[in-house]
Amino acid sequence: MTGSTDTSSNMTKSDPLTTNDIDKIARLANLPLNEAQARELTEQVGVTVSYVSELQTLATDNVTETSQVTGMENVLREDEIDTTRMFSQEEALSNAKRTHNGFFVVDRVLEEK
Repeated sequence: MTGSTDTSSNMTKSDPLTTNDIDKIARLANLPLNEAQARELTEQVGVTVSYVSELQTLATDNVTETSQVTGMENVLREDEIDTTRMFSQEEALSNAKRTHNGFFVVDRVLEEK
């Protein structure tokens, strides 16, 4: 993606990362953070964002796009079912804390608005 810029972020090079930004990200990721952790992450992520901002200033117009550099191809296995490694439904559910009608029951992770 040579020459493209991401306009979805409200941050610019002059906008430093704040603990409010980290708090918002933590809430979206459902990660509980105390104030000390938020301050530490603000500094650490801020360093990363600064570095990425610096990289964005590099001239890449004549650089060929690539997704990998090893030259290897088809390094993944074929998508085949290995019946020797399969669980029955009973086996899969045997250690579950809660089940209902043959399904796992888990706590809701998305909040209703």
